[in-house]
Amino acid sequence: MLPSRPGQIERIELEYHRHGTLCLTANFDVVTGKVIEPTIGSTRTEADFVAHIMRTVDTDPAATWIFVLDQRNTHKSEALVRIVASRSGLDLNLGVKGETGVLETMTSRKKFLEDPEHRIRFVYTPRHASWLNQVEIYRPHDRIDNSAEVI
Repeated sequence: MLPSRPGQIERIELEYHRHGTLCLTANFDVVTGKVIEPTIGSTRTEADFVAHIMRTVDTDPAATWIFVLDQRNTHKSEALVRIVASRSGLDLNLGVKGETGVLETMTSRKKFLEDPEHRIRFVYTPRHASWLNQVEIYRPHDRIDNSAEVI
C-alpha cells in the first residue's frame, strides 16, 4: 500500500515482494477428485516442474498420463521433453535446443509433448483460459462436510 495524501485515495503499488510465499504445483484427478503428489516449494523452475512430473508418474509408472497445463514456458521445456521420451521408452534423436529436431523451439517441444501416441502427454489450455484447467479452480476448503447434520 502506498500512503494516501489529502485528496487522494489509497493506492496499491504495482510491484510486490513475495515475502516467503510458496508455489503449489498439483495434479488433480478430475474423475476421483483426488489431488495427486502436490509439490510445495519456494520456486517454480523447469527443474522443479520436471521433478514434480517425475514424482507424479512414479505413483503409477505403467499408466497413461494426460496432464492439462497452462502455457507457462517450464511446461514446454527441454528437460520435460527428455523425461517424457525416456519414461515413455522412446528412442529418438531429439536434436539440439535452439538448433534442430524436437528440441529446436518451444513450438516443436510443445508439439512433441502433445503427441497422443505418447504414454505421457500434455494438453495445453488456451492463453488466458486458466479456468479450463481444473486444478486452477480446485478449492479444497469448499468440500462438503458429509458429517454435518442437515436441518
